Amino acid sequence: MIRKRLRVPALLVPAIAALVAAGCASGGGSGTGAGPAPADSLEKTTLNVAVVPAMDSAGFFVALHQGLFAAAGLKINYTPATSSDTVIAGQMRGQYDITGGNYVSYIQAAAQRHDDLRIVAEGSVMQQGAQVIFTLPTSPIRSLAQLKGHVLGVNAPSNIEYLLSASVLTEHDISPSAVKFPVKPIPFPDMGQELASGKIAAVTLPEPFASLAEENLGAITLADLNQGATQQFPIEGYVVTRAWAARYPSTLAAFVKALEQGQQIADTSRPTVEQAFESLKGPQNGQVPPTIASVMALDTYPLGVDKPRLQRVADVMLQFGLLKHAFNVSQMLGG
Repeated sequence: MIRKRLRVPALLVPAIAALVAAGCASGGGSGTGAGPAPADSLEKTTLNVAVVPAMDSAGFFVALHQGLFAAAGLKINYTPATSSDTVIAGQMRGQYDITGGNYVSYIQAAAQRHDDLRIVAEGSVMQQGAQVIFTLPTSPIRSLAQLKGHVLGVNAPSNIEYLLSASVLTEHDISPSAVKFPVKPIPFPDMGQELASGKIAAVTLPEPFASLAEENLGAITLADLNQGATQQFPIEGYVVTRAWAARYPSTLAAFVKALEQGQQIADTSRPTVEQAFESLKGPQNGQVPPTIASVMALDTYPLGVDKPRLQRVADVMLQFGLLKHAFNVSQMLGG
């Protein structure tokens, strides 16, 4: 299965970068305005930011690689987020200023634990090939129906990967309860090993881990998750606590502006996305080799925050039992 997106010609990259440097990025919220805020107007200039090291975070990594945060007067201490629950808990303790991860975990935290979280920017909307269920070429499992009674690996219980998988199983008239899911988190970098060892029968992976599994294990596709109730589904966003937003409004505005500049570039310049991920230090931080960067599927990277789009997440969560009651995402948006 070919999961590439069309490249933007490399000659457009300098032009895009020049536009961003001139402060021409567009979008909702604090992504507009003429140029970055002066560093002395920022309440805080060093930020601890935990972000999932996947293609859903491409806008963040482009902004980091292109120096857009630095141009806004911000120093970013990046930590790869491997477990949403751990990252959210750390954020509530003040360990992280800003986090980027899947909406399902944030909405669960707000709805079930009443964590006072605010979504300040969107990260990604799923596209074809960006999230895939794989098995090995030696596996007897060749269809979703054959997963019944077997373990389908997801990186954490009842999170976005579970939701996408449950939706696709249902789309194919398979009850999610007929398939087993892990009870403990499996970090994305460990998924390939778990699959190869036979501990799990199949695995749900986002990019770049999907392309890595194809190259390193010869993994074959059982199903693309971009279909049914979760087609073009919002996957990732950037979140702060409401108390943090009130304490550091200028810092937050500067971060979001730089991030949305990165989003704009990520959505229009594939070569820049490839360079950003190739430049990261180590696979645990999201680094991918050029052979993977050239074939990995990308999402789309929106600007601003679109309430109807994000409400889809809460509605599908309710449909598949990840929420006990209807949840209005408006309480996680705005001032």
